[in-house]
Amino acid sequence: MRRLHTFDAFHNPGYRLLWPGYLFSNVSRWMQMTMLAWLVLELTDSPLRVALVGFFGMSPMLFLGMIGGVLADRVDRRRLILASQSVSLIASVMMAVVLLLGAEQYWYAYLVTLVSGIGWALDMPSRRALLPDLMGRSGVTNAVALDSVAMHCSLLLGPVLAGTLISVVDVSGGYLAIASFQLVSVLLIRAVRLPGPPKRYGQSANIVGNLIEGFRYVRGNKVILATVWVTVFMNLLMFPYMQMVPVIAKDTLHVGPGLMGVLMGASGLGALVGAVLIASLRTITYHGRLYLGGSLVALATLMAFSLSTWYLASLPIMVILGLGTAGFGTMQATITMLVSSEEMRGRALGVMSLAIGAGPLGAVLTGAVASVFGAPFAIGLNAAIGLVLLASIAVLMPSLFAATVPDEGDQAGPEPVRVGVVTSRG
Repeated sequence: MRRLHTFDAFHNPGYRLLWPGYLFSNVSRWMQMTMLAWLVLELTDSPLRVALVGFFGMSPMLFLGMIGGVLADRVDRRRLILASQSVSLIASVMMAVVLLLGAEQYWYAYLVTLVSGIGWALDMPSRRALLPDLMGRSGVTNAVALDSVAMHCSLLLGPVLAGTLISVVDVSGGYLAIASFQLVSVLLIRAVRLPGPPKRYGQSANIVGNLIEGFRYVRGNKVILATVWVTVFMNLLMFPYMQMVPVIAKDTLHVGPGLMGVLMGASGLGALVGAVLIASLRTITYHGRLYLGGSLVALATLMAFSLSTWYLASLPIMVILGLGTAGFGTMQATITMLVSSEEMRGRALGVMSLAIGAGPLGAVLTGAVASVFGAPFAIGLNAAIGLVLLASIAVLMPSLFAATVPDEGDQAGPEPVRVGVVTSRG
């Protein structure tokens, strides 16, 4: 019988600690986004102000994501992750105290998500760059796929837990759970030990020079450049729907916080199934096809979700949407890590983080359109524009469809990788 390779990365003891740490961190993140979106909606009844929760949570990625990529190549990655996670923990504890005292204002939600977003922007490239340090290049695809399993588990569990806790113990009690999950994450990541001393690159160059190097490197690599453009459009047009789900649940589908949480979790269920299927594949040759195909499926089902006025129809639509985002989310980081050279990996991931920073702009634009024309119209318009733009990328940047082979200058990893990426340096 052919052996499944779904959980190969768990043979690594460091990854067995890193994975649940990543899971608890992301569960707390999605609980926070869900709870604060509902809190702001209850306090203001404004779709735009709800959308600003997403803006403040994602905007640091736009301004600091590239800095995080430079830091991933210059400092101890594990310590950077620990520092950012610890700051987020402190912010959550303070928010829990404010909520328990009944002294909350809607703008407190923006402040807390901003602090968490800063931590996320600074440590996200390090989280990704840490995987090849632990696994070697040959284990990257499986490790990233299992990371996506953790992320999508959190997208399933976080909103459901948040909705349930809002219904049972209100947002104040729910925030104590958020702080507890973040504490567990910090303790697990602290226990991770890397094989060998921390890797650092670019020590002699200044930060501005490293930033310029990163942009030049990505511009000269057609595969990574195409991946960046898809990331920009997906974060600008696709993912702002998350801030609109509470609005649609309350105003269009006419359900409360519990069913709202289940609706948000449905996309996590689909994404979880998709990520497990990807992790089970021994060899993937055409990463870009899975990446772009999943993105198109997600946008098409977002269009269907915008047209639905029936809760029971919206649930399976969200599951299929999640399946599409699994292809996007898993392959985004995998392509970047496989194609980039080891000494440029952190900076390439930093450029990708900058592309993810399009999300807050999308959240504000979506919220503004929703305030005038309604949330369903806003996300439907986003989906239509996104489908046109991604179809254009498929035509104008065909290198994304080529077989994927690693950068020739990187010999990291215990064995050659059968992943296929044709790279181009301009």
